[in-house]
Order: sequence, then structure tokens, then C-alpha cells
Amino acid sequence: MSLTVADGVAGIDGCRSGWVVATRRGVRVVERLDLVVADADLSTIGIDIPIGLPEDWDRQADRTARRYLGPRSSTIFPTPPRELLSLRSYPEANARSRERFGKGLTKQTFNLFPKILEVDQLARVTPPDRLVEIHPECAFVAMSGAPLPPKRSADGAAARLALLRPLYGDVVGARPSGARADDVLDAFAVLWSAERFARGAHLVHGPAERDGLGILMRIVT
Repeated sequence: MSLTVADGVAGIDGCRSGWVVATRRGVRVVERLDLVVADADLSTIGIDIPIGLPEDWDRQADRTARRYLGPRSSTIFPTPPRELLSLRSYPEANARSRERFGKGLTKQTFNLFPKILEVDQLARVTPPDRLVEIHPECAFVAMSGAPLPPKRSADGAAARLALLRPLYGDVVGARPSGARADDVLDAFAVLWSAERFARGAHLVHGPAERDGLGILMRIVT
């Protein structure tokens, strides 16, 4: 059987046990992202975590993607400045953010620091066209043509399943240990956009902007 572009693509979403990895071969949970990136068979890896960290609380990619989402814009969290990522306690990080940038840090964003750091280390050594940032809500808007109900509502889950099942089969309803059902749906939405990126049929949210380390900051759909 000949391989297609889609065979070398993965979509990844964070979960409480690590990372949900979706491919056309199935879905699994892994603890370490570097093991996925080390897979030479994967030419394109989409992930729902910021790639490229700003100097302040502002990335044009985030702003552009929020405009694309319209009423679902709040699902894109502000990307924290790189300076804050070295701080290990929430009170310290929140105080530093208020002092340096005039804006507080939510606990939800602080809790993502370990995953953001994990991705940041890999982004420094991985080509930007292999590891790409994707937001699942943007993918669902592109699929459906309109924002969907919240993903943890019954209507929202049903709408996402209805979009993904014709594309990937019953595996989108799988529930690997350590992942919620919405984590799996998000990973497959990321996979969908990553496949579009691999074919050159994607949208780009944000200009060709780079952070202080030269890492490209963009969100693709």
C-alpha cells in the first residue's frame, strides 16, 4: 500500500496525563512529547500549545485567531511572556506579571507552564514546518463554517463528533486512559488542520512574526 501525505501527520492536544496523539492509525496518550517528535515517520506534527513566546502579553497570531473565532474567541488564552515561564509559583508569577506588564496571570495559564516549556524546548530544535501550532476551535470553525457550542456540552460534543467521524471513523469516539473525550476530539481537530498544512491548503493566523529566540509565532488552520 502506498503512503499518502496524511500518513505522516499527527495532531496533539494536552491532557492531564500528558499528551493525546491522534493519527490516521489511531489515538493514544503519551507522557513525553519528545518521544513523538523523535518519530522520523512523522513529517508534520500539529499541537495545541503556543509555539513562540512574546516579550509582552501580546501575539498577533492570537489576536488574528480570536477575530476568526468571533463568539468563541475566549477559547484562545493569551500567550505568557517568556520571562514568566522561569517562575515556579503562581503568586510569584502573577506578581511579576502585574509589576512588569500591568496585567495579572490566570491560574489556568500558569498551570500550562510545564507544557509550554516542554514545547518551547522542542521548538528550538525542530523545523517550524514540522512542529506547528494549531487551535482546535479554529479547525472546527473551518470545518463547519460557524462556531460550535462549547465542547463540554452535549450539543457541542455531538457536533464535533458529527464533523470528525466521517473523516476518521469511530476512533474519534475512543477514550484512552488519561484523556477526556473532548481531549480526543481536539486532537483529531488538530490532526485535520495539520493535514491541511501538510498539503499546503491551510490558513495562517498572524503574520510572519518571530519571538526573541527567532521562533516563528503563528497559528495555522
